[in-house]
Amino acid sequence: MLSRPLIGVSTYLEEKASWGVWELPAALLPAGYPRLVQSAGGLAAMVPPDDPTYAPSVVARLDGLVVAGGPDVEPGRYGAEREDRTGPPAVERDAWELALIRAALASGKPLLGICRGMQLLNVALGGTLTQHIEGHVKDIGVFGTHAVTPVPGTRYGELVPEESDVPTYHHQAVDRLGRGLVASAHAADGTVEAVELQGLTWVLGVQWHPEMGEDARVVGGLIRAAARGGS
Repeated sequence: MLSRPLIGVSTYLEEKASWGVWELPAALLPAGYPRLVQSAGGLAAMVPPDDPTYAPSVVARLDGLVVAGGPDVEPGRYGAEREDRTGPPAVERDAWELALIRAALASGKPLLGICRGMQLLNVALGGTLTQHIEGHVKDIGVFGTHAVTPVPGTRYGELVPEESDVPTYHHQAVDRLGRGLVASAHAADGTVEAVELQGLTWVLGVQWHPEMGEDARVVGGLIRAAARGGS
């Protein structure tokens, strides 16, 4: 690879974070995300929340996009009422990341959604979410591990053809698939663990957290697609 593709990674937006003597509002990102992009041969750029109207110009400057994990998607985004176990909304992130996803889809830029990012991809394409499932969180603040099985013939199935154990931490999941999406991996309980967009453009979402593991094949696929210009 002669040049390293520039991969934007969406960030958290927190009211208060601490470092040194400071405690201030912060746009931040767990280091596993940029390290994963870097280990697969990309250049990582943090893309914090901004005015959604700027999303197309931001995406135009990138070779690929990762939408990171984080808080629950606001249920009104997919026409549902908030349930008791759904977390507080992240209004700015929802608006910004949905705009980024739509800009990436419109421009054909390679896109990887991780956990929340996969759920937002589904919502952006008209799909819905289940607001609570059991068994995919080991403990509060502790990543668990479970097996996912690829669907043969899918993009994910080509990247990871065997059943594999993945780092997991989520209590929501895809319910109705969005337009053009197909499920490309499942957990043992039937939960959709990966989705992808049919067609030539490289668009994939995974429900787990590859940035917390050692397997870089999924993000490697993103980097290669970005280096090729999208497919």
